[in-house]
This record gives sequence, structure tokens and C-alpha cells, in this order.
Amino acid sequence: MTAPTPAPEDLVVTRAVLDDWRVVADWAADEGWNPGLTDAPAFFTQDPDGFFIGRLDGEPVSAISVVNYSADYAFLGFYLVRPDLRGRGLGLTTWKTALAHAGSRTVGLEGVVAQQDNYRRSGFELAHRTARFTGPAPTAEVPAGVGPARPNDFADLLAYDSACGPADRPRFLEAWLTGPGHRAVLRRDSGDRLTGYGVVRPGRDALRVGPLFADTAEDARALFAGLVADAAGQPVSIDVPETSAAGVALAEEAGFTSSFEAARMYTGPVRPFAQERVFGVTTLELG
Repeated sequence: MTAPTPAPEDLVVTRAVLDDWRVVADWAADEGWNPGLTDAPAFFTQDPDGFFIGRLDGEPVSAISVVNYSADYAFLGFYLVRPDLRGRGLGLTTWKTALAHAGSRTVGLEGVVAQQDNYRRSGFELAHRTARFTGPAPTAEVPAGVGPARPNDFADLLAYDSACGPADRPRFLEAWLTGPGHRAVLRRDSGDRLTGYGVVRPGRDALRVGPLFADTAEDARALFAGLVADAAGQPVSIDVPETSAAGVALAEEAGFTSSFEAARMYTGPVRPFAQERVFGVTTLELG
């Protein structure tokens, strides 16, 4: 006797816990998203109630995150349905349940090409495209002014980070800077003013750089060199807004090629931020 086809009403969507997200990270890896190996704790630190998983008969089959950053802004990611169960409405049920967590906030996301039309129908509008560039890390010397981020740098880093995005994120940033395998570098000018920072971390298929925020293209190149200095020849990826001509040029100068495309989309207005400083986004999953 043939088993009944699962229907949306059979799906039970609940909040996920950190242990659940190991399964979701594996799904993301199967999609070629190259998730960071130790990202999840920092994600959950920002909003532990913002992660959802759908189950059929107790078995995980769908997932999504809707992480609230502030009273005005949330970010959606990890929208996944197990491949053998797609096209049955399970994803939409998961989506509707999780999106309610954002309330009246503007929601951002990085949409894969296959889902962008669906996102538009749900009220998301294109802000810019984001390209993933990947290649072997070039041999590089660490330029003057670039050094490791220390605990006493946190206040400056938080202020800089806040200027580069739609919301302040102190809890996330502290966890991101100090996560297992994460290495953060910064640059200061001769007057000890912070001119940018970046983070590199291990991923499934390549080291991932993100964020890479800097005042100028020269600062960004210096920080990038500091991030990859110990990784010569290893595969590295960075997700660059295509509105950043200098960011694209930096990746191409390193010999990287575009391997993946997404679209930053929003449901409404976001606060102004220094987009010209964004040479590499933090993550496609959490903005």
C-alpha cells in the first residue's frame, strides 16, 4: 500500500534549538551554500527564538530563520525544504509560521535565484545583487596598521559595524568576533582611528570572509591581506554586493571568480547605512 503524500496540514513547525541546526547546516551544505562550521552559536546568540524547523512524524523536513535585530529590522535566512518533499506546500507553511516572528519589522534576505520571484510575490523588493567570489588565497604580507582585534577594541568595532548595516547587533557581533575558528582583524590609521575590520572563518568548502567593512578600497585590500595571510593557497570565498565596484575589483584582483549569486531584498525601508564601506557582507544567512 502506497504511503499517503505528506500535506501542509501534516507539518508541525516549532522553534528550533541549537542542536536542531546541525541538520539544517548539513542541508545548506548540500545546496552548495558553504555554511561556516561554527556559525550557529553566534546566530542563536542574536535571537534564540528566531529559528524554526518543520517536522513530519517527528522527522525534520523544513527550516527557516527570522532573526530580529531591532524593533524595526529582521533578517530571514535558511529557507529550506528537504529536496524529496519540495513542491508540496511545506515550505510555505514553514514560511508563514516563522515570518510572524518579525511582526511589523522590515525584513531583509539574500534570495537565491530560484526563489526570487516567490519573494517578490511576498512583498520583497530588490535592493542589490550579491555575488560570491571564490579562489585560492593569494600570498600576502600584512600591511601596516592591520592587526588582530582585541577585547578592548569592541566598543570601536561595534560603532563601526553599526554604521555599516540596517541595525545594531552587539550580541551577535561579540559572538561572531570570538567564535571558534573565527579570526578578526582591524586597521587603524596613524591617529588610532578605526578604518575598517574583517573576519575570516572556516567553512565546509572554503574559508569564508565576512564581514569586510572599510573606509576605502585601500583599507579593504589591507584588511583582506591580513585575513588571508596565513591561508595562502587555501580556497577562500567572499560575498560582495555588486553595487561595490571596489569590492568586486578586490575579489577579481585576488584571482577569484564569481561562483554564486543572490539578491538582497527588503519588505520595506531600512535605516540609512554606509553601503560604500561594505566590501563583503557578513553572511548570506544572517545579513
